[in-house]
Amino acid sequence: AELRPIADTGESSPDDDNAAEHSQLDEEEMGMTYEELGWFGRLRKISRCGPVSMYRKLRVTWIHLSAKEVADKVKRFFFYYAINRHKMCTITPAYHAEAYSPDDNRFDLRQFLYNAKWTRQFSVIDKLVEDDVLVEGNDQKKVN
Repeated sequence: AELRPIADTGESSPDDDNAAEHSQLDEEEMGMTYEELGWFGRLRKISRCGPVSMYRKLRVTWIHLSAKEVADKVKRFFFYYAINRHKMCTITPAYHAEAYSPDDNRFDLRQFLYNAKWTRQFSVIDKLVEDDVLVEGNDQKKVN
């Protein structure tokens, strides 16, 4: 039996000529990788970060991305978190091998209904992005 590397997917796909029709690439659909989801989960649950504090931490951690890209990823994560959080109150907990794994929900007193627009938080992130872009522009002028 030969093992072939395959892309991460949420479901099995048939191994035939029609596989392309049935393929599901979660990372492309989500717009974020599983590694990034791990960062988001740990910062949200363990470090208790909201959108603004998560942006600030990831901005200095993910130096390979621009301020705008980090902001877009954080906003995307919190949008989907907000529209799906209520589901955690009704589902049976699953086993996860992470420190931010859910327990049996009896002691989970977190808010479960959110405004998915995060108006105030996202506007603060937008202002921080503008400030970061200005700082980067000034730093480049000093180098030149």
